[in-house]
Amino acid sequence: MLKLNILLCAALVVCALAVVTSQHKARELFTQLAREQEIAKQIDVEWGQLQLEQSTWAMHARVEKVAAGYLQMRVPAPERVRLVTPELPRFSSQQRSKR
Repeated sequence: MLKLNILLCAALVVCALAVVTSQHKARELFTQLAREQEIAKQIDVEWGQLQLEQSTWAMHARVEKVAAGYLQMRVPAPERVRLVTPELPRFSSQQRSKR
């Protein structure tokens, strides 16, 4: 009976240590998760700022101003403008059946 009590007591101590270890690991993982979520929020904010900055740089009026001022580009005269339409490829009936 004494051996059984010692064995059960040892098993109890091992289980208690396992519980403490798993709780500690769970707390560490939870704090790591909180840090990663905070980093994700910061990245989302930065992404939004970058999108806003990109839309500002790509505004038509700004592009036109830079083209005219910095690059000395001008709108061509109407007689110099030529409209080019792409030709669509024509497929034979054999080529259509392969699709």
